[in-house]
Amino acid sequence: MNSSLSAATVVLVHGAWADGSCWQNVILPLKRHGLTITCAPIPLTSLTDDITALARVIERTTGPVVVVGHAYGGAVIAGQHDDRVKSLVYVAALAPDEGETVADVFYRAEPHPEAPRLAPDEHGVIWMPEEGFSRAVAHKVPQDQATIIAAIQRPIAVKCIQEKAPNPAWKTKPSWFLLAEEDRMISPETQRFMADRMNAKIRSHKVDHSPMLTAPDLVVEVILEAAHETIGR
Repeated sequence: MNSSLSAATVVLVHGAWADGSCWQNVILPLKRHGLTITCAPIPLTSLTDDITALARVIERTTGPVVVVGHAYGGAVIAGQHDDRVKSLVYVAALAPDEGETVADVFYRAEPHPEAPRLAPDEHGVIWMPEEGFSRAVAHKVPQDQATIIAAIQRPIAVKCIQEKAPNPAWKTKPSWFLLAEEDRMISPETQRFMADRMNAKIRSHKVDHSPMLTAPDLVVEVILEAAHETIGR
């Protein structure tokens, strides 16, 4: 346990079609380093709603904070300008600039051949086809686990990806980016573009779109690096 981190909190933000359980493999390893860990439940109803929901979770914490976002969650963590937020960690995440939408960056490159075709239903929400989890969202997990995450999925509203992003916190806060070289949802080329634009510290690995499930040690490593460099001094 690192006593210098004992006053800090790591807030983990899930992406589309997910909930806080997607972080199950990194919570205890981070906790063993003395950090307080919380998973922010975001409603996936609009980018503004999700940014507000995360801000309310951060309000409940004390001391310095590291905020971590996966996939769509990257757009959400960039809306946090609280002074207690010391660093941002992007895990195969999306990072639209001010005035851009999530869709602008998500569709910047040609989709992977295994990427699912996505379209909203009559209620304006997008569901992931079941096979999309085993083929693209987390193609390195065992099939049983892919079946479970497909069953517990939460749809994302079109508003989340079409609303223009506010001024992002990564322009003023230190940022880290775990680049997933074998991502089939968000092009690695797009991840590199965003991470370079953010001037993030890039940690590139041969992992799939959901490394918190398939390579949790790497995710923990990047989060701890951010925590040590921006809090544990």
